[in-house]
Amino acid sequence: MGTWRYLADDVVSASFGLAADDFMARRQEGLPVIRLYTYRSHCALVGRFQRLDAELHREACRREGVEMNRRPTGGGAILMGADQLGVAITVPARLRPTPSGGVRELFHRYSRGLIVGLGSLGIAAAFHRKNDLEVDRRKIAGLGFYFDRSGGLLFHASLLLDLDVELMLRVLKTPFEKISDKEITAVSHRITTVRRESGRAVTVAEARSRILAGYHEALGVDPVADAFTPAELAGIAALEQSRYRRQDWIDHQAGVAETFGFSRVKTPGGLIEVHLTLSGEVTKAVYLTGDFFADERGVAEVERRLKRVRTTAPAIEAALQGLVGDEPWPLPGVPMHRLARAVMLAAEAASGKAGTGTVQSHGCFVTPGATSPGAVNAQGSGAGRETG
Repeated sequence: MGTWRYLADDVVSASFGLAADDFMARRQEGLPVIRLYTYRSHCALVGRFQRLDAELHREACRREGVEMNRRPTGGGAILMGADQLGVAITVPARLRPTPSGGVRELFHRYSRGLIVGLGSLGIAAAFHRKNDLEVDRRKIAGLGFYFDRSGGLLFHASLLLDLDVELMLRVLKTPFEKISDKEITAVSHRITTVRRESGRAVTVAEARSRILAGYHEALGVDPVADAFTPAELAGIAALEQSRYRRQDWIDHQAGVAETFGFSRVKTPGGLIEVHLTLSGEVTKAVYLTGDFFADERGVAEVERRLKRVRTTAPAIEAALQGLVGDEPWPLPGVPMHRLARAVMLAAEAASGKAGTGTVQSHGCFVTPGATSPGAVNAQGSGAGRETG
């Protein structure tokens, strides 16, 4: 693909970081750009089609000094700061590839540089699900796309060098009734970071170098260090003022309202608890906790299978049946039909069909949804419970 411009900046505000990527995607002329940058610690960014109040605790963000904003790209809510590397690739319309495989093929294409760069650190990452890079079934980066009206392309990635999970759970809404060591551990097992996987304190500078080399190898591009021109900075500042500093953009109500549900069911293998976020009639995310015994990777695979599933008994059972093949059932002692029943109870609680509890709208990053006073919870009448 020839020469790319390479831009790097650090500790940017949410409004500047987003406006810069958006503006560069709108260019009609010029070379493709790869921008590797960090936000100030910390910024909470929701996806283009999310509801901010469903994804973030506003008061917690204000209390923690976390800036809130909305990305031009889709995907889930993320926490960005000095230890999370933002990756933005912008390609003018005249240079944009038109693969036969559509957006999914573009996800594969533009995540390759990240995969190769991580591989040079001894980290075997792969593209999974809708828009994640994972290492051994643990998320290490989220991906997103945006196409400007002019046809320009913006690819976004958020790479976790490190992550303050406790802070993330305080400011992003979760499906957990409370945030304790158990919940922090549960989330920590489902995501990972560059530093954890490499076993050392990889710096932002080294991560940049590895990612640049990864794109050079994966796509055959030659990134040349550059800086924003005065005209580009002026355009970015104008877009900041007209969009990313405007409360109506940040608070834009998009998408389907999401609800949270919880259930607790006894099984021969122990108590199993289902924390579920529902988007319409489809599961957005499911987390399993309790006192049953299982390999953490197996639990993560069950949760993965239960994402984006219609909340009907046949659909849930079919999703779980897909786990049974050459491998044994990953939750020994927890019969499949009991787990399916627990998921249905949580879905009924989320949809308001269980009891008379109040159901509130919530959202996600790696831990979607949340409860608050009056919302569905394990003790309230809106939670699904089955003790038999």
